[in-house]
Amino acid sequence: MIDPLAEVVTLLQPSASSSKLASGAGRWSVRRAESGRPFYCAILDGASRLAVDGHEPMILEKGDFVLIPSAFNFTASSLEPPRGKRDTAHVVLPDGEVRHGDSSGPPDVRMLVGYCTFASPDASLLVSLLPRLVLVRGERRLSTLVELVREESRERRPAREVILARLLEVLLIEALRSVAGTAASPGLLRGLADERLAVAIRRMHESPTRAWTVAQLAKEAALSRSAFFERFSRAVGVPPMEYLLGWRMALAKDLLRRKQVTVAEVAEQVGYGSASTFSVAFTRHVGLPPTHFAREQGEPRYP
Repeated sequence: MIDPLAEVVTLLQPSASSSKLASGAGRWSVRRAESGRPFYCAILDGASRLAVDGHEPMILEKGDFVLIPSAFNFTASSLEPPRGKRDTAHVVLPDGEVRHGDSSGPPDVRMLVGYCTFASPDASLLVSLLPRLVLVRGERRLSTLVELVREESRERRPAREVILARLLEVLLIEALRSVAGTAASPGLLRGLADERLAVAIRRMHESPTRAWTVAQLAKEAALSRSAFFERFSRAVGVPPMEYLLGWRMALAKDLLRRKQVTVAEVAEQVGYGSASTFSVAFTRHVGLPPTHFAREQGEPRYP
């Protein structure tokens, strides 16, 4: 059976960007103004406060894991933040650990923080299918994966980047599937948590070349057309046909980037009856023709 979540994470092509051990003592605060990078934080010991713009501040404790697939502005701090909004001083300890606040006392919190990158040319679309913020508490499997990422990131062993990329891929899937789907923000996870919608989503992923209609997908979900359309749009965040179009375009971009295929072959593999129809749809969705997109990727060639 096709697993839509695994497909999305695989297409994202996550890889290690940076990770570090950080700790805090006393009153400290650090604010980051990001540009949409995927950020994660695992609490190894103690507790910390995390305030993400648009969300209520949260207290993170040992064993907690936070993933923000597209991070913008957030502030990490001690449980009682210092007055003012400026960052407090930090030092790098002899073992490479970054210490915020009091550099001499024992730490109140130790955490693994880091960023990963998504190499997919359609990362923005795929990330939009994920929850805006994922918080997982008390999952031993996740803690084990975080420890493996920590160990691998500190060593300089052969194939380090390959191992880190695979570990991060598994870490992302484990974190995402640990979230209660109905509590997630609109997106793929919430859709998959609905048993009836999940059937329709899996059908789209299993057979992207099929000429699906809302009525056919509603039948797969055992719902009326109007009920299915409203339920899908509310849970996933986009109407069914828009989701299908986005998924087909994501597959098309992946094919154009990785394989030596013609436009006609790509069109056939993503559900279009002709190269011209596909080219029009691709150009409207992406902003440039598929041949131009392929040349920008620098890999495929066309006759």
